[in-house]
Amino acid sequence: MNEYLSYALVAFTSFFTLINPLGTMPVFMTMTGELTPEQRFKTARKAVLVAFFTLVAFAFSGKLLFDFFGISVNALRVVGGIIFFLMGQDMLQARLSKTKVNEDEVKSYVDDISVTPLAIPMICGPGAITNSIILMQDAQDVFMKGVLIAVMAIVLGITLLVLWSSSKVMKWLGETGNKVMMRLMGLIVMVIAVEFFFSGLTPILQNIFNVNQ
Repeated sequence: MNEYLSYALVAFTSFFTLINPLGTMPVFMTMTGELTPEQRFKTARKAVLVAFFTLVAFAFSGKLLFDFFGISVNALRVVGGIIFFLMGQDMLQARLSKTKVNEDEVKSYVDDISVTPLAIPMICGPGAITNSIILMQDAQDVFMKGVLIAVMAIVLGITLLVLWSSSKVMKWLGETGNKVMMRLMGLIVMVIAVEFFFSGLTPILQNIFNVNQ
């Protein structure tokens, strides 16, 4: 039981910090500023649903992609660790998303922003996708896979609530509070990145060492 709890905790922490609802919130507010509260909720709901099904699809198709392209899980862990570290570094410096959408684009593509760029790549970015593939590979049985899907649903449910109440949350935290929260999340992401990197690098080096023996 402790194994499942530890797995769920790692999954929740990694997904929450990588998806980073509070980091997405300012851009979401900018893009939906002229919408009504009901339209804003519908936009957030669609974005979260698209992100959830995208993560699930990558989680279950990861093994097929590995076999088809000859990619190893350890190599993906190394690359994922590098991606996480760079993302964490940006978050540690309190840099918000670089996605810029001007007023004309919001009016023209109001029906599409929930898919791109909100769902992909802001909510479901490369870090979250890599994380879903790796954690699914680490799932040892069906129950553990179910735990992973449940954790993704919970994190995205929290994301929906944060986006829906974005105006109140940002007003409550303030600019300083948002930057502090992002820095804390960035630090956690960087720690996860180091763990991912060395958990992938160690077996690779061991294989090289054994071959050279």
